[in-house]
Amino acid sequence: MASITLTDLTKRFDDVTAVDGIDLSVSDGEFLVIVGPSGCGKSTLLRCLAGLESPTDGTIRLGDEDVTAREPHERDVAMVFQNYALYPHMTAERNMTFGMGSATSFSSAEIDRRVAEAADVLDIADLLDRKPAALSGGERQRVALGRAIVRDPAVFLMDEPLSNLDAKLRVRMRTELARLHEDLGTTTVYVTHDQTEAMTLGERVVVMRDGQVQQVAPPQRLYDSPANRFVAEFIGDPAMNMLEVELEGTPGGPIARHGAFELSLPQASELDDYAGRAVLGFRPEDVSIVDRGTGPERGSTGPIEATITVTEPLGDTLLLHCRAGGDEFHVQTDPRADRDAGDAVTLTVDETRLHLFDPETGAAIYHSDREHCRPEASVTR
Repeated sequence: MASITLTDLTKRFDDVTAVDGIDLSVSDGEFLVIVGPSGCGKSTLLRCLAGLESPTDGTIRLGDEDVTAREPHERDVAMVFQNYALYPHMTAERNMTFGMGSATSFSSAEIDRRVAEAADVLDIADLLDRKPAALSGGERQRVALGRAIVRDPAVFLMDEPLSNLDAKLRVRMRTELARLHEDLGTTTVYVTHDQTEAMTLGERVVVMRDGQVQQVAPPQRLYDSPANRFVAEFIGDPAMNMLEVELEGTPGGPIARHGAFELSLPQASELDDYAGRAVLGFRPEDVSIVDRGTGPERGSTGPIEATITVTEPLGDTLLLHCRAGGDEFHVQTDPRADRDAGDAVTLTVDETRLHLFDPETGAAIYHSDREHCRPEASVTR
């Protein structure tokens, strides 16, 4: 196993900067997930780690060694690709062992032992004599993982390995990957565009946008304390609601005024001298429907008088599209609630789950959850 240290890593393609001056450290044995939309540079970053792309600037260190200029086979890393990259004319066992005789110092007996152990861990022992055409998508993915495991690398690099699987199998394979990392303890960098994968797999998550790191934090910290508006809207499904408001200081504490309502905010020092426009954020599950005419319940703020425009039954919840003062936002409620489009509702918001963002830069100004929103190392640009 090995730690990874990236210093000012940059990769340019002609007039496109795919990776833009990234500083990042991965601890020995950590499972780090890099997430972001298509084109944000996450796969290019992984390919630089693997040695498949040469950085334009910056350095890559594995443990104490600078591997920036080393060839892929000199880096002691194993990569699992999105398309599995299996040879169709070879059996699963041959795919797993191909090249090991010449690229490693393992004896034939050691290679056989490693294949047997990996096959047992991945539950593919009875599939080793089959070719890829005779395997399902999940089985092919297991063979690709086995090919990486038998090399016993210092680092696993995984580039969206589950994206070609159906939804049910992706959930199952996420569990398998988590168990596999628990068993092996190998440093792993995992790239995905799926924020659910990022949240369920990563010990820490790196959120990228336009080649830059937006925030690095444990999954729950990203959710509770996003560094900027992009992270807040990218992490979470459905996304955080965002409404433009005016902040005003009052003797009773700061107030966020919207065209159709106003919400009181728990006092915080960062709002002492702040007044003017801001973007108010709150998540759909932090909104409650109350009896019309009643005031906010203890621990909540409002009320917000709104009209339901669309209802989306999701099985475990009912997602309401609501409108107030010309703005739309989402509310999650009881899946069996008797609510229909056109209904008027009175809403309150959990006062410990409010967020404010700068309307120009998108940077986080305020999180009302003082207990859980502690500072975290992050980069916001």
